[in-house]
Amino acid sequence: MNKNELIASISNETGLTKSDSAKALDAFVSSITSALKSGDEVRLVGFGTFAVSTRSATTGRNPRTGATIKIPARKQAKFKAGKALQDSVN
Repeated sequence: MNKNELIASISNETGLTKSDSAKALDAFVSSITSALKSGDEVRLVGFGTFAVSTRSATTGRNPRTGATIKIPARKQAKFKAGKALQDSVN
């Protein structure tokens, strides 16, 4: 499912127009993004948790030349599915 299909699905479920559904989805994504940028986690009970974790610096290898390269540490957004979501998928 891509973004347009998700907007259409939200529109059908809620009775909102597609433009209002698109605004709601964009606001949802924006809110989660800003919360993660500030270091908070977002918990949606029954759905899952969005959080930020840090990956430590590592060394890698260039497959073409075989030279070692340094991969810097960085932050990574993660999602952990909640129990209700996991149960409904299985």
